Amino acid sequence: MTQPRGGKHCETTALGVLLRHEGVELSEPMLFGLGAGLSFIYWDAKGMDFPFLGGRVKPFELTRALAARLGLDLDVRETGSARRAWQNVAGALDAGRPVGLQLDSYHLEYFTSRTHFGGHVVAMEGYDTENARLVDTAQQGGAVTTSLASLAAARAERGPMTARNRSFTLARRGELPDPRTLVVPAMAACAAAFLHPPIANLGHRGIARAAAAVPGWLARAERPDRQLPQAARLMELAGTGGALFRNLYRDFLGECADLLGDPRVRTARDRYAEAAAGWTEVARLVAAAGESVDRAPLERAGRLLEELARTERGAMEELARLAE
Repeated sequence: MTQPRGGKHCETTALGVLLRHEGVELSEPMLFGLGAGLSFIYWDAKGMDFPFLGGRVKPFELTRALAARLGLDLDVRETGSARRAWQNVAGALDAGRPVGLQLDSYHLEYFTSRTHFGGHVVAMEGYDTENARLVDTAQQGGAVTTSLASLAAARAERGPMTARNRSFTLARRGELPDPRTLVVPAMAACAAAFLHPPIANLGHRGIARAAAAVPGWLARAERPDRQLPQAARLMELAGTGGALFRNLYRDFLGECADLLGDPRVRTARDRYAEAAAGWTEVARLVAAAGESVDRAPLERAGRLLEELARTERGAMEELARLAE
């Protein structure tokens, strides 16, 4: 089996485990970028306790995009049967292959946050009669264990972003393409989605919408002393790698700039370095507003988000030109 390593983001951590088993060593930022993982969503639907800020594509989209780009065989199994779900996993593990699982982290016994999140992804490397051996993010402990009963509950949970006992494996078909031939299409695809979102709460338009909405969050919150600091923690600490995934994408662009020697990529990298610092400051301001119950930090956060919408749009326009 592979040597367990915990990364910053759950899906790229699991992908790293599966790929290392196939002899593929890529950095976590490279996995995130090749999977065109960066995005943005501002979501405030009826019935939600508080708005949600997301910084990446939907769960498992990154995995599908990465596998396609690298030319890997992605075997995905889903079922409503608990027995079949276990057979799908045990069969691969007994054959010596690690398995990726999408599940609800609420049920995992080692998890530090007891909230439901159905888009969590882990790698499973083995099991005994009572426990499963998993690899999660470094924040959650890296190489960890949870009972088979808790794992089954996590996989079977239903709700937002969940899947039907989803498990998956990756296999190489042969030699991988040169990364220099892959990064430009990956950057261009990410840029196209970010610059031309289908609805106004996605991409750069979504950041602009957040800029208009965030100053009103004190009035929106029932418990601002709890909800605003929690929103800030989600941006910085909820498996995002910091700065709502912008740190990961900044580092991906830095690797691409070194590979390609293209000044447009270097410019985009520098803009995402600015954006990453800006998102961390937004999180600080949101937390400060909740702690002080003062609107002023939220107004500053709104102005900063307006700047971030322009900064990220400019960076993505640079990357979109690479496809030309």
